[in-house]
Order: sequence, then C-alpha cells, then structure tokens
Amino acid sequence: MLEIGGLNEGVVIDHIKAGGAMEIYSYLGLEKLDCSVAIIKNARSNKMGKKDIIKIEGPITVNLDILGVLDENITINIISDNKIAEKRMLKLPDMVTNVIKCRNPRCITSVEQELPHRFKLTDKENRVYRCMYCEQKFNRRRR
Repeated sequence: MLEIGGLNEGVVIDHIKAGGAMEIYSYLGLEKLDCSVAIIKNARSNKMGKKDIIKIEGPITVNLDILGVLDENITINIISDNKIAEKRMLKLPDMVTNVIKCRNPRCITSVEQELPHRFKLTDKENRVYRCMYCEQKFNRRRR
C-alpha cells in the first residue's frame, strides 16, 4: 500500500477522475507555488475504482469551485492542525473564463486568439455551458 505523509496545513483535492490530476495541476498553476505538492495517480478507490489526488501544503487562494467544470465529483478537504477542518463539494460557477475552450471553428475566439473563452451555465442539472459569443454548447458527461 502506497502511503503519502499527512498534511499539517493545506488542501487535498480528492476524487479526481483517474488521469485528470495533471490537467488540474496545470489549470491551478501549482507549478508556480512555492510549497510542496503531491500528485497521487491511479490510487485505489472503493467508490471510483481508481482516482487521482492532489495534496497541497499550505493555504491557496484560488477559487476551487471552478474545478467543478473540469470534474464534478471532486471534493476539497481543507486541512488544519493535521485534521480535516472542512470538507466541501464543488458548486458549478454561473460563469467561467478560460477554463474550457469553444470548439466552434466559426466562433470569434477561433479568429481573435486574445479573446477570453467565456461560458455561461445555462442548464445546471445537465451541466451545460454555452459560449458567450456563439452559443456553442459545452457539457461534460457525468461518470
């Protein structure tokens, strides 16, 4: 059994779909942080079969709810004094910018590369976002 040391203070991003940790690592810009970050890939999970986990030492100031767009099953554990001080599920944000990209080749974002990719949540139950420029639909399938 693989064992990774505990955290005194920090954040654990848990229940990441197996293979998804690097996308989240990159999106959050964790390589820029001056703290320890552990990525556990393909950890055994009774609920999911396999999962990824990211452990971040110390507090971070990123809006973690945005990760719900990338993977709705993620849970966030805030660690304080070697204990889980807070466990939370993610809420889908109403608006996201530069998290997902518009796949419509006719969208203005395909031509104007510097424009931000902005999506609005239009159907919360089915996790559907639409491009603010061309109305292209984006939704991630539930597991």
